[in-house]
Amino acid sequence: MSTKPGVTQQAISPTAEETLLMDLYEQPGHLIRRAQQISVSMFHETMNVEVTPVQYSILRMLQESPGIDQVTLAGLVALDKSTAADIAVRLESRGWIRRELLARRQRRLSLTAEGEAALTAMVPSVHALRDRMLASLSAEEKLEFMRLLKKFVQLNNDQSRAPLQRGGESGN
Repeated sequence: MSTKPGVTQQAISPTAEETLLMDLYEQPGHLIRRAQQISVSMFHETMNVEVTPVQYSILRMLQESPGIDQVTLAGLVALDKSTAADIAVRLESRGWIRRELLARRQRRLSLTAEGEAALTAMVPSVHALRDRMLASLSAEEKLEFMRLLKKFVQLNNDQSRAPLQRGGESGN
């Protein structure tokens, strides 16, 4: 490789520090972490309600599957059982869900009327959030991004500390 007069090979080649920085910004894990940070930030800015993304996912799942038990709920939203239980307690204290004690210390969960109303009020913001998150992509890129994101999550589900479980099977 030839260099211009007065320009050394060292000036053209990246330094070890520059290589490390370039490598970081090309790492899928780093980019996924950054995407998660951005997603959560956009969620809070757009939703205008005191709810976290995980709380929202629990509310949505309870809307789709009223009366499911807490352990099943944890599997359906890919949370560990203790985190799901903690969040359920918080949502119950807000009056958004009802927790009923079943046999063997299990709990059946369902939305209250107040929880349904809160979730219904969030729908326009959820649509706005999706549009905002994907706004800088073309229609074709949006489809491809979502296809690849879903594929990545599905193919790597078993690598999660709390794999998604649908119908009693992980990875579906």
